[in-house]
Amino acid sequence: MINDIIELITQKQYTKLKAILSDMEPVDIAQLFDDLPERYMPLLYRLLPKESAAEVFVELDSDTQEMLIRGFSDTELKDVLDELYLDDAVDIIEEMPSNVVKRIIQHTAPEMRHSINEILKYPKDSAGSIMTIEFIDLKEDMTVRDAFTKIRRTGVDKETIYTCYVTDRNRVLKGLVSAKDLLLSEEDCVIADIMEKNPISVNTMDDKEDVARALSKYDFLSLPVVDNEYRLVGIVTVDDAIDVIEEEATEDIEKMAAITPSEKPYLKTGVWDTFLQRIPWLLLLMISATFTARIIAHFETALQSSLVLSTFIPMLMDTGGNSGSQASVTIIRGISLDEIDFSDIFKTIWKEIRVSLLCGVVLASANFAKMMILKEAALPIAAVVCITLVCTVFFAKLVGCTLPLFAKKIGFDPAVMASPFITTIVDAMSLFIYFNIATALLHI
Repeated sequence: MINDIIELITQKQYTKLKAILSDMEPVDIAQLFDDLPERYMPLLYRLLPKESAAEVFVELDSDTQEMLIRGFSDTELKDVLDELYLDDAVDIIEEMPSNVVKRIIQHTAPEMRHSINEILKYPKDSAGSIMTIEFIDLKEDMTVRDAFTKIRRTGVDKETIYTCYVTDRNRVLKGLVSAKDLLLSEEDCVIADIMEKNPISVNTMDDKEDVARALSKYDFLSLPVVDNEYRLVGIVTVDDAIDVIEEEATEDIEKMAAITPSEKPYLKTGVWDTFLQRIPWLLLLMISATFTARIIAHFETALQSSLVLSTFIPMLMDTGGNSGSQASVTIIRGISLDEIDFSDIFKTIWKEIRVSLLCGVVLASANFAKMMILKEAALPIAAVVCITLVCTVFFAKLVGCTLPLFAKKIGFDPAVMASPFITTIVDAMSLFIYFNIATALLHI
């Protein structure tokens, strides 16, 4: 597809190219820009139909947006900004360098400029930072006919018209009414009689991840955002919630892999930035692995007495690390979905104890059979390895299920307690258990 686009541009077949673009979805057009040489981007953007140009612009990555803005004339920039929804404009501004932001602000309408500044005052991770003020608000004493009149008059500039919010003269949220409710009601019905009272809402200072989970939980298309006086100040729509969920999931995955989270895509991140994201955790984990080395050094005499013990160290450490990771990932997911909290710690421990014993016994039995069949070691050594395996799995799952809960309790991100961190702890403890059992049973 991208080769066909480039060929049409080089052949200057702009009419045919515009026809192709007019049949494509904005997000698909934006994906073309990812593979398009930079010199063709401004031309392709200027060929977009006016009604879809702003939607495409929102879907572009921040580097492409910045490049296009720098090349826009003042008129082109104003045309794009006039078509943007407020929350999209705020997202773009947050990604731009200060000189580009200054130019954007200069070409926005005064009313929009004021709204942008108001939203930018909210903390980055709050509901206020992702809300939009472009919604339909109705009054309790309106009739359905009055509501439709207002929707037709103002709805074209709103983020959504499928859910309308009912407020009083002081903008205090009183209820909501859906487009379906309006369509199925008589025109002379009063909004107060058909609205849903006491709607679920979020505060401007609530964490945006909690807002996204609320939208997912209740299957809403949008969620009202109120201030401390319960005045309606904006809404969060489902598309913004999906962005938050994707962003948080990516951040958790990176933390679980011991990488400092990045706001840029992998291919857009330079080598130096990628290095800086990875090296702090690698240094920390390398230093923490010193404990493992110290344990081996402490039991050096035992190893010299029975060198075969060293051949099973990798298997024990890997099994322990994998067992701990399984437990931690499950618990972290439960925490993120609000299925588990710190009050459930004893239930969690009791469950993981039983699971660990079952897993440990099965793994030890399979390993014992393997060692006997392949004649990898004598019976006493096999007994030491298998007993250690049960103990290691038990300890690893206990650590894996409790550390994320304790991290959440004291205000740390539970994702930090995932694979690398837990694996390092379990590695050291598995060796400690292994050599102590070997010393006790083999008298070395």
